[in-house]
Amino acid sequence: MPTLHRPEGPAPEDAVLSRRGLAGALVGAAAFAGYAPAALAQAAQPIVTDSAGLVISEVAYPAPDGFDLPAYVARPEGDGPFPVVIVVSEIFGLHAWIMDICRRLAKAGYAAVAPAFFVRVADPAPLTDFAEIQRIVAAAGYEQVMGDIAATLAWTDQQLWADSDRVGITGYCWGGKVVWQAMARFAALKSGVAWYGRLAPAADATPEQRAAGAPWPVDVAGDLKGPVLGLYGGQDRGIPLDTVEAMRAALGRAGAAGSEIVVYPASQHGFLADYRAGWDPVAGPDAWARLLAHFTTHLKD
Repeated sequence: MPTLHRPEGPAPEDAVLSRRGLAGALVGAAAFAGYAPAALAQAAQPIVTDSAGLVISEVAYPAPDGFDLPAYVARPEGDGPFPVVIVVSEIFGLHAWIMDICRRLAKAGYAAVAPAFFVRVADPAPLTDFAEIQRIVAAAGYEQVMGDIAATLAWTDQQLWADSDRVGITGYCWGGKVVWQAMARFAALKSGVAWYGRLAPAADATPEQRAAGAPWPVDVAGDLKGPVLGLYGGQDRGIPLDTVEAMRAALGRAGAAGSEIVVYPASQHGFLADYRAGWDPVAGPDAWARLLAHFTTHLKD
């Protein structure tokens, strides 16, 4: 598959696969069952985290609209209580890589919960048609997503193994933007790590697109309830560096203590996603170490 340069999927000016390239990528996908085939690189060697010492479960709990929201949970064995991290997916939803992220966090001592935000409409994880994926994702509006996070907070608050006083959130691409939004909305979230999510509308965005994406992170910097670490790639075509600098400036004006943005100049979009062509074997591990340090400071210490 081509490298995905944008949070919402490819734009017309991005590379398009030939039929031969698509066939090869789908053969690769068969070798990594459960990874989103729309983004899986042929040469991918994704990290696979085992479940030794962990408790893994698939659960469902009621969202404010009455929907039974499915979620994947990975936590350390034992009674806890453990600090909690809500994991917000990319546009591909709850697939093998997001589940692995949950297990990585659980190995680090967190209870990780990844809700399936898109399945009211359909599951985007097995799809290869980006137009259909984008249609599914677009149906998950701001209020629905915030309601799903509220439901996740309420559910974890009822779990004996969860420390509801130490809850954080992390998200990737589409989910990176959600991190900023959620940190501006929920006082229960003590810390966030946002991975290459949009910060402001594109310069050529229509009024409708600007309204559909609101509230934009750059507009809610003053409302953050806790510190956010933003991790971005300098070669990300979907997130221009001027919007990153605008977010830095907004955080400075707001006096957002503890929040910071780190840019990896040579990295593309999705540089942590080791199943994608944009995986950066230098920036990815460095950024993951920063996530762990950030959560240790704000959720453990």
